[in-house]
Amino acid sequence: MPEMPEVQGLVDFLAERTVGHAITKATLANIAALKTYDPPLDALKGTTVVGVTRHGKFIDVQTEATDAPETTDAPDDTDAPDDTPATTTPLHLVFHLAKAGWLRWYEQLPATVIRPGKTPIALRVGFDDGSGFDLTEAGTKKSLAVYVVRRPDEVPGIARLGPDPLGDDFTRDVLAGLLAGRRTQIKGVLRDQSIVAGIGNAYSDEILHAAKMSPYALAAGLDDAEIDRLYAALRSTLTDAVAQASGRPPADLKDAKRRGMAVHGRRGEACAVCGDEVRSVFFADNSLEYCPTCQTGGKLLADRRLSRLLK
Repeated sequence: MPEMPEVQGLVDFLAERTVGHAITKATLANIAALKTYDPPLDALKGTTVVGVTRHGKFIDVQTEATDAPETTDAPDDTDAPDDTPATTTPLHLVFHLAKAGWLRWYEQLPATVIRPGKTPIALRVGFDDGSGFDLTEAGTKKSLAVYVVRRPDEVPGIARLGPDPLGDDFTRDVLAGLLAGRRTQIKGVLRDQSIVAGIGNAYSDEILHAAKMSPYALAAGLDDAEIDRLYAALRSTLTDAVAQASGRPPADLKDAKRRGMAVHGRRGEACAVCGDEVRSVFFADNSLEYCPTCQTGGKLLADRRLSRLLK
C-alpha cells in the first residue's frame, strides 16, 4: 500500500506536470471506484488544474473552471464593457489508492478504448497537452476510491484524519498528547489514520525499528524517554523517505520504497543494525516485521497464525 512518502512523491510528480493544464478526459472504467455523484465526473472536463496536494494518503487534484459573468441589458446609448468579474468554481478530484492501487503516467495518453471489467484500469484522466494518467488496481479486492467534491473535507476519510506527522505543528508534545491514555499497541496507534495521518503498515514497522521499540508496547505506557525516541524516529524516518521519493516517476517509487526498508518486507534477512534475523508476525491480511534484538530484548513475539507464544 502506498503511504505518505510515496503519495507525496506522486503529488510532487503530478503538480510538476499537470498544474496549468486543462482536463480533457475523465473516463471511469470501474464504476464501484467512484464514491460520489454530485458533482458528476464529467464536470472535471474543461477545468484547469491549479494545485495538487496530499491529505494523509489521499491525493487531491484541485481544479477551477471560469464561468462567464451574467449578462445584463445595458441602455441603448451605452456600449461600455461589462466589468463584472468572472467567478471560479473549484472542484477536487480526490483519490485513495488503497492496498493494490497505483498511478500510471503517460506523456502521451493511449487512444485505446477502455473496456470496463476487462482491465485493471479504474479511471483514466487526460490533459490538453496529450498527457494523462490511469489509476489501476491489481487483484480481485477492489478498494481504490475516487471522489469529485467541492471541498476536500466532503470526503469522509479526509474529514476523519488526524494531524500530519510532518506538519510544522506536529511537535513532540502533540505526539505525547495523542498517546496519553491509549491502552492499545503502539503499532496500531501509528496506523490509525484518525490519530496520525499517512502512516501505514510499512512505515510503522520502520519507525518502531528506528525507535528500538516493540510493536506490542502500549501507547499509554511509554515513558518520556521512549516518547522522545519515538518522535525522533517518526520524523527522521518519514523525512528521509519523502526525500527519497521526491523527483521519482511513479514507475520507480515502489522499488525505491522496498530498497529503503530496514525491516519491513525483510523477513529472514539479517538486521542491518545488529545482524539478528528479522522476524514476522502474521495477521489475517498482512504482517509486521521487527528485529528481536533491537526491539524486544531478544523475545520473539506471538505469531497469530500459530495461536501460541513463541519462546
